[in-house]
Amino acid sequence: MSDLGTLLPSLRTTPPGPRSLALADRLRGVESRHVTFLSERFPVFWEEARGANVRDVDGNVYVDFTGAFGVSFAGHAHPDIRAAIDRQSRRLVHGMGDVHPPAGKVELLERLSALGPWDDTRVFLASSGSEAMEFALKTVDLSTGRSGLVAFEGSYHGLTLGSLAVTGRREFRDPFKGRLYDGVAFVDFPSSEAEAQSALSEVAKVLAEGTPTGAPVGAIVVEPIQGRAGVRIPPPGFLARLTESARSAGALVIFDEIFTGLGRTGTLFACEHEGVLPDLMCIGKSLGGGLPLSACLGPSSLLDAWPASEGEALHTSTFLGHPLACATALAFLDVLEREGLCKRANEIGHYLLEEFTRGLGTVSGVKEVRGRGLFIGIELCTPTGDPLAGGAARVAEAALRKGLLVLPAGKVGEVVEITPPAVSNEKQIDFGIACLLELVAAEAAGH
Repeated sequence: MSDLGTLLPSLRTTPPGPRSLALADRLRGVESRHVTFLSERFPVFWEEARGANVRDVDGNVYVDFTGAFGVSFAGHAHPDIRAAIDRQSRRLVHGMGDVHPPAGKVELLERLSALGPWDDTRVFLASSGSEAMEFALKTVDLSTGRSGLVAFEGSYHGLTLGSLAVTGRREFRDPFKGRLYDGVAFVDFPSSEAEAQSALSEVAKVLAEGTPTGAPVGAIVVEPIQGRAGVRIPPPGFLARLTESARSAGALVIFDEIFTGLGRTGTLFACEHEGVLPDLMCIGKSLGGGLPLSACLGPSSLLDAWPASEGEALHTSTFLGHPLACATALAFLDVLEREGLCKRANEIGHYLLEEFTRGLGTVSGVKEVRGRGLFIGIELCTPTGDPLAGGAARVAEAALRKGLLVLPAGKVGEVVEITPPAVSNEKQIDFGIACLLELVAAEAAGH
């Protein structure tokens, strides 16, 4: 299927088809049951993906409005990234990242350092967003000597124990609360100016008095736009005021740009929309071009709080600076610049936002359409204005049957999250818009 990537949906069976259902049955027998949600209506199993298309094992072709959790910002299997994998795999597949490093690691670090917003940027490479956040949190301890943290309700920073401690989602935290660091103060994430004022007052109180355990605050951890919570955008100026408040108290600010960074919101980093310079920044998802890769960036004045290695790195991993991932990251960064993906995300994002606002603005069951760049959320509500629990999940299932991939987000699955690849073409974008206008309106009308 040589034109896969640019196609509209083509469904041979009603999703999920027989091969997907058979694979689901096999998966039940081998995977820990908490991982993949399985039902007679969900999911489909992917076999091939290119551009903005995914093909499942039954031959159904979909338009992808998920970007595979935002990873495929440059499209699935971009030819330049595939070529980089091929070239690198012929030379070196695995290295010894902190002992005998692969040469590509140096090139990628130099490239990321040049992109960093500080004059003298240092970089730590990791494999997942959670690990990048773990490094950032450890950097806070080493540089400030303070273990207390401020985080936000609804936040998602990862599920390893350190990152989970600053993740404001009880469904993830509660089963492991006995193991989690408890010196974290959670503050409501604001959506309005009044809420911003309240949040800033609460932050100021914690900065002055310490966390509930009495720990002095070393850092505030924040997503410039909350992703998994439902594309929640703080009011203008909030991030700047938050950063100013932290610095006046001698605390650092960590921006989690794992989802928003590298073009997704229409600028290289989401913090640019507010003109804010954080102290540390975590990036990931699209960085590896489809391979597992993340990074924590910061000025040398902070990262030099880590001692020089004397043969044993204080924070490392077996796959640090993996040659294949470094090669694909370099290729992705080339594509990002050469194809103007930041500008394209901004242009397509404006169009999506305008069309969804126009088509759903008067629908009583739609509370809000919001977004920035190719990071858009449609929030569903009940007639009383409460979040419509599971509404976005039902839209996602219905969209699947029409050949469109979207994901639910929000506290109770009330937000349809839209994060397509920046290479999506006009007909794919228009199909996705028409499909969601119909399905969201139908879901809203049914409640």
